[in-house]
Amino acid sequence: MEQGIEREKLGSRLGFLLLSAGCAIGLGNVWRFPFITGAYGGAAFVLIYLVFLVILGLPIMVMEFSVGRAAKQGIGLAFRKLEPKGTFWHLYGYGGIIGCYVLMMFYTTVTGWMLSYCWYMGSGQLSSLTPEQIGAFFGGTLGDPFDQVGWMAVTVVAGFLVCSMGLQRGVERITKIMMGCLLVVMLFLVIRSVTLPGAEKGILFYLKPDFGKMFQHGIWEPIYAAMGQAFFTLSLGIGAMTIFGSYIDKQRSLTGESIHILLLDTFVALMAGLIIFPACFAFDVDAGSGPGLVFVTLPNVFNSMPGGQLWGMLFFVFMSFAALTTIIAVLENIVAYGIDVLKWTRKKAVTVNFVLVFLLSLPCALGFNVLSGIQPFGPGSMILDLEDFIVSNNLLPLGSMVFLFFCCYKRGWGWDNFIAEADTGKGLMFPKGLRLYVKYVLPFIVFFVFVQGYIDKFFK
Repeated sequence: MEQGIEREKLGSRLGFLLLSAGCAIGLGNVWRFPFITGAYGGAAFVLIYLVFLVILGLPIMVMEFSVGRAAKQGIGLAFRKLEPKGTFWHLYGYGGIIGCYVLMMFYTTVTGWMLSYCWYMGSGQLSSLTPEQIGAFFGGTLGDPFDQVGWMAVTVVAGFLVCSMGLQRGVERITKIMMGCLLVVMLFLVIRSVTLPGAEKGILFYLKPDFGKMFQHGIWEPIYAAMGQAFFTLSLGIGAMTIFGSYIDKQRSLTGESIHILLLDTFVALMAGLIIFPACFAFDVDAGSGPGLVFVTLPNVFNSMPGGQLWGMLFFVFMSFAALTTIIAVLENIVAYGIDVLKWTRKKAVTVNFVLVFLLSLPCALGFNVLSGIQPFGPGSMILDLEDFIVSNNLLPLGSMVFLFFCCYKRGWGWDNFIAEADTGKGLMFPKGLRLYVKYVLPFIVFFVFVQGYIDKFFK
């Protein structure tokens, strides 16, 4: 029988960096980031986003890694091992793992959309369609329960198949391959997009800051959007990073490692913009056209390109790899919980959770067709919206505040213990002068993101 997380370690530093970056790199980077950037005026928004990524995301990521590495446990037992006697921080172990399950409840369906569009583009099913027909095609796929459940099932099978192969032989090795392919395909797409006739307008829009255009929406709206994107893109607060901290040694400081992961995550997000904006401007398409940008707008762009069928398929391969790396990382967290807390073998943890995640994913997959009458936030809303709201607007910010308080206050693990762990090993040290900021200001910023999420959802 496997003895759990303490017996398993990642085989290399590169594996840790790519796994953690793969968890961070997901649909938030390559789907949400471009259309939000388009909506808020391009490069000016990107600059504000990068500032918040550093001041908001980086400290919390270091804390998650520190808790995992110090405890040598995932979210299930890490707080229990490090908490002072008589405290109840360990209760958040349940909240973290619930967050991972709820994230998979809708992420598997959306990843299935990416996989299905690899097939639709590659097989030429979209090539002869008019723009109106492409929009109807996407609506038709959502309305087909067999299509939705089928591609969701492919995603779940693929994710658990990798996890079943073990940490090094499966999760680490496959993620390295997928991340490598993602970066290669992305570079090919960037080169193709920026060399299209008329692409220079899109490049200027994306890379030349225009604060006047951004603040057409007012001051706070784009700032909050940048703050929210920087926060949510890293999936912090539900223990997805804690597990990888538990798998690594103490040779490198965690601030330096976190910066490497942040740079890779940001590089992919910025390159996604360099794929999308030049192509949109080259073919006179609205780059701020919302979530439909990927599934409706871009297929029209690819249909207008020479060799568009190939480039379209490669684009959705890129999107699929980005989504699947997150799927594999979060499923490994779920599997590790079964191994560590419930003392299951990896085989049993994979088998039980495969059935559980598939069943839990059905409401979202059926929410666009059979269960479309369930509209949790009123007409036009879907089950996906509710599940996304639970994770993005509740568990991520509240979980991040748990890590902040646990690492900063004496009634938790405490600042001294956190700094000692974060600064163990070679590399960049965590700036001790940020103690007051991390202890008092950063929780306020996270709480602001939490409250603003409710205001946007229920009072606008």
